[in-house]
Amino acid sequence: MPNGNFETLLLVFVAVTAAAVLLQAVILLALFLTLRKTSIALNSQMEELRTTVLPVVTEGKELLSRIGPKIDSIVADVAKLTGDMRAQSADLQLSATEILERVRRQTSRVDAMLSSALDTVDRAGGLVSEAVNAPLRQVSAIAAALKAGLAALRGGSRPEPRQLHSPSDKDMFV
Repeated sequence: MPNGNFETLLLVFVAVTAAAVLLQAVILLALFLTLRKTSIALNSQMEELRTTVLPVVTEGKELLSRIGPKIDSIVADVAKLTGDMRAQSADLQLSATEILERVRRQTSRVDAMLSSALDTVDRAGGLVSEAVNAPLRQVSAIAAALKAGLAALRGGSRPEPRQLHSPSDKDMFV
């Protein structure tokens, strides 16, 4: 019965294969039904999304189309304003530099004039001091001589010579 055994085996293999194919068909049918259900739910959600998002996108697009030229105008104005401010800043810096240079020159002139005036006042003060001190010394010397002469005529003895002025008194103003 080797032949009968082979037929039985063949029948078992065919039955197992048929069961596997049937199981596979059931699984594919279940997958198809699940995917179809999911597709229907996804389509309904996409439609709902379209109905809610599409108006927002349309309004946003309209808003951008209305505001776009205004934004371009504002950007152009800001760019022009920035350029003008840079130019004015450069002019202001140039003016400030020029003013500072003029102030420096005038300060130098005033300093030179004041130094010259103070030097002149100092020389004039020295000359006045010398002009006043020289006659005072002479008057002082004459007064001392007269005093010594009168003392000699009165008392007969000669007074001790005394110094009326020290050498440091030469530049003092009295």
